[in-house]
Amino acid sequence: MAKLSLFERRRRRVRTAIKKRSGDKPRLSVHRTGRHIYAQIIDDGEGRTVAAASTLGGKSSGANVDAAAKVGKDIAAAAKKAGVTTVVFDRGGFLFHGRVKALADAAREGGLEF
Repeated sequence: MAKLSLFERRRRRVRTAIKKRSGDKPRLSVHRTGRHIYAQIIDDGEGRTVAAASTLGGKSSGANVDAAAKVGKDIAAAAKKAGVTTVVFDRGGFLFHGRVKALADAAREGGLEF
């Protein structure tokens, strides 16, 4: 078996902890790259994406903190539209600071609870 990278180990550890404590709440999953940041609300019970937002193709471009905050507000609005108010936050293997933290804070301000 191949040795996992530190990022992949952290990602699996976070996902396992989330599955233990989430119950039946949907998951707010965050992914970031050097150019963009993406957020999805996923219902693992049904295996479908309920809402999504990203810096792709929108007015906000780039992957800075301001763009991440805009995506956080967008995902909160999309979640409200889909009838989701409570989620568990899945940061993946990313550390909770900078762009990931900005997205989470903006989503909380937009009305999502986690």
